[in-house]
Amino acid sequence: MKTAEKLAAGWLLTMGFMFVMLSAAAVFNKTTTEKSITLPVAWDGSIEFSPATDTPVIDNTAVGGLIFGVPTLTLGTWLALGLYRQSRQEKKALNEQVSDRLQSIFYEMLQENHGRITVLGFAMQSQLPAAHARQYLDEKAKEFNANFKVNDEGAVSYHFDI
Repeated sequence: MKTAEKLAAGWLLTMGFMFVMLSAAAVFNKTTTEKSITLPVAWDGSIEFSPATDTPVIDNTAVGGLIFGVPTLTLGTWLALGLYRQSRQEKKALNEQVSDRLQSIFYEMLQENHGRITVLGFAMQSQLPAAHARQYLDEKAKEFNANFKVNDEGAVSYHFDI
């Protein structure tokens, strides 16, 4: 469904842009045509008027381009903005779910281990890379004023007061 909406938004934006550019080109052609019209002078010095030019066709092209272009551009923009907002809300909901899952794993491990957590243990439970697990535990340690202990191998364990 999202793919169809993305394609529709792209198609509408493209078509609307083309119609508006067609209208702008028609207006530009009209102004350059009007500037370049010179009045022919007959051999006797009188001015000869030529038949009417195709300005109504140019006017119709300009108006038609605006009539079709502006609503099409508006609808395409509305669809694109809707898709952007929906995507942003989905990302926010997904981040909240991940945050809630990590927090529940963190609290469960605190209870099971009586306030002691290692980076490796948390990374295994949460299935996070070691760097992300360490960053998360560092943030929680600052938040809850945890103590750090380093063993002989250099592994850091976090001790939280329960």
